[in-house]
Amino acid sequence: MGPSHAIRLLTAFGSPDRILSASTAALARHLPPKLTHALEQGPPASMLAHAHAWLAQPGNHLLTLADTDYPAQLLQIADPPPLLYAKGHTALLNRSILAVVGSRNATPQGLRNAEAFARDLSQRGWCIVSGLALGIDTAAHRGGLAGRGATIAVVGTGLDIVYPASNHALAHRIAAEGLMLSEFPLGTPGRPGNFPRRNRLISGLARGVLVVEAALQSGSLITAREAAEQGREVFAIPGSIHSPLAKGCHQLLKQGAKLVEQAVDILEELGESPTVTSPARCAAQANLPDTAQASLLAALGHDPLDIDTLTARAGLTPEQVYAMLLSLEMMGQVAKLPGGRYQRLV
Repeated sequence: MGPSHAIRLLTAFGSPDRILSASTAALARHLPPKLTHALEQGPPASMLAHAHAWLAQPGNHLLTLADTDYPAQLLQIADPPPLLYAKGHTALLNRSILAVVGSRNATPQGLRNAEAFARDLSQRGWCIVSGLALGIDTAAHRGGLAGRGATIAVVGTGLDIVYPASNHALAHRIAAEGLMLSEFPLGTPGRPGNFPRRNRLISGLARGVLVVEAALQSGSLITAREAAEQGREVFAIPGSIHSPLAKGCHQLLKQGAKLVEQAVDILEELGESPTVTSPARCAAQANLPDTAQASLLAALGHDPLDIDTLTARAGLTPEQVYAMLLSLEMMGQVAKLPGGRYQRLV
């Protein structure tokens, strides 16, 4: 039973107890015959036993529309799920949340952008929500876990299944440090139709949606459309006019999405102070004057460099260089490349 039928019944009868004790004739006034019959039959005993056993495990929750932990943002959308299965820290559901989504087949630069944006926003206290897919979603979750804001993964399966299987370790880490969330009953496999449906929850939980990379037929554009219909802000990172993975973002920009180049662009649009991690503050954390960051950028030049070469050029200790590179990467001025090399972006 989907959200619309469930909410229709709750509106008509007032509570689950009254729904389950209603007569066939009363139910039939609100449901098609197939759903009326299914509701009267009830779920298999084995399914109920599995759900009870799952709920008995530490950190597992079942949230209803009446629970205080049910996310307030979802109550604003047209079809909030009447039940949410949650694994982890449910308090994150009512924090300031930003969605970060994009292509499963992302470019290396797209992955770096997603992780850097998510990490910067998480370090400022924002919780990052995404869909646990490969590519941009995975990078966004990792960035969210790197900061104090943590991350929420909204999945298209039951929470006793990890999809894709290659994100098994990441899913377990999110459950321990953030939150796994699903509207689908336990045991639900990763059917194709589930993922567009869960996208409305990713956008619905958030105050805004950042699309990092997307082709013209990307599912991320579904999330962006849902966000616009829900009254959320939509942000997009521009790319090369020759890249297929930039065309979706460029289409969003033509349709009115906000162009962003760094995390503070998002914060300013949402009315948040961008001064939490200013360049001066980052430099202070590195125990260096902020002018030293400019010197480090000059030493880096515009070609990729490894840490040893950069340390020798800048005349600094490796610890100072690492601290400054982290600050510069957070501000979108430097990108970390495979093999431990760094490249200037400005």
